[in-house]
Amino acid sequence: MPNTFILVVAVLAAALASFLAYVATRPGRFRIVRSAFIAAPPELVFARLEDFRNWRAWSPWEKKDPALTRTYRGPESGPGAVYEWSGNAAVGQGRMEITEVTPPMLLRIRLDFFKPFKASNVAEFTLTRRQGGTNLSWAMEGPSRFVSKLMGVLMNMDRIVGADFEAGLNNLKALAERAALEQAPPIDFQPGGGSDGSGA
Repeated sequence: MPNTFILVVAVLAAALASFLAYVATRPGRFRIVRSAFIAAPPELVFARLEDFRNWRAWSPWEKKDPALTRTYRGPESGPGAVYEWSGNAAVGQGRMEITEVTPPMLLRIRLDFFKPFKASNVAEFTLTRRQGGTNLSWAMEGPSRFVSKLMGVLMNMDRIVGADFEAGLNNLKALAERAALEQAPPIDFQPGGGSDGSGA
């Protein structure tokens, strides 16, 4: 019996060592990105990104904790604007700071997580003007330390975080497209022909 127990322990130890060795070989960096087309000009979309106070209307994490604590520091928008949050296990605790802005095409953010784990990443919004609207890409990238690699093996982080990105993009799309419709000039159709009443 003792020999059998030792054999089982040795097999389990070898399997664990092999698994940990595999985890260590995973890529040292990660990048998650999702994109959406929004039928609104980049200026309307960018306005909902550059001020962290506007994130409450579309961020997918805002609804995960009704008691979420928010702190804003620095300017309302642009480099140096800071948003700190603390909440339940679904949102954790962290800090965002805008580091680079090229209105209305680029917004880059330093993203620091403190709880439930520590990590420092970069989030980036890239807006490209297209006929009829804007292509918006939301990306997050950073180093994959051992714990992050382990989580990536056990869970599909691209799918989990990507689903939140997709929800946020859909919220942004609805807000920006509604604003675009509200700003569109009304068309005055006159009876008997063209909109200017000339019949052309």
